[in-house]
Amino acid sequence: MATKSHIEWTEMTWNPVTGCSKISAGCKFCYAERMAKRLKAMGVKRYENGFKVTLQPDLLNTPLKWKEPKIVFVNSMSDLFHEKVPLDYIKKVFETMVKCPQHTFQILTKRSQRLLEVAPELPWAKNIWIGVSVEDERVIERVSDLQKVPAKVRFLSLEPLIGPLNKLPLKGIHWVIVGGESGPKARPMKSEWVTSIFRQCRNKKVPFFFKQWGGVRKDLTGRKLHGTTYDEMPLINTHTGKAA
Repeated sequence: MATKSHIEWTEMTWNPVTGCSKISAGCKFCYAERMAKRLKAMGVKRYENGFKVTLQPDLLNTPLKWKEPKIVFVNSMSDLFHEKVPLDYIKKVFETMVKCPQHTFQILTKRSQRLLEVAPELPWAKNIWIGVSVEDERVIERVSDLQKVPAKVRFLSLEPLIGPLNKLPLKGIHWVIVGGESGPKARPMKSEWVTSIFRQCRNKKVPFFFKQWGGVRKDLTGRKLHGTTYDEMPLINTHTGKAA
């Protein structure tokens, strides 16, 4: 379950776990849940459990087969830090990432508390980036949890952005992604929310990536903010492996 990705900020997806469960308002119209149900209906064996959390151990070593360096989004169809994913299995995923220093792995979670709990037991190699999803102020505490994780690159995915985030704690944050919800029943994202986040990133010199305006037809709303496409990424010091 490793495929080229249409997600603008990565190149490949790798799903050693599939399935998840809703934890906050940002999950309401989960794209991964829609896709999993569609794949199950198509008879895809890997999704015979639909969107129930399912370990895919035969995929653990997939990145070892890729020779050319890649940017890899880990578990686009799940959450690696879901409570139903055993710590031993999480460690195996990390072991694979450590063995592949040529690749950059991007992990995104909404379960920041569990991330913080198990972080001391994981090997935070310089090619492993960790981020949290924050959709509005109700879950802003996820950022505080992330700031305590000893990863070389910590990032925020503010998508689907469904409310203002006017006081983002950006200390120790190396990258911010912003995006509106897309697909059926997509909730609107206000331009002033995006502009506020953009200004906060500029003030703190944090790279800003604007993914999309979203909507039912995201291809029509596009990706431009202030007439510009923002595709900024973290700047990595090649000597220390840390974000500049």
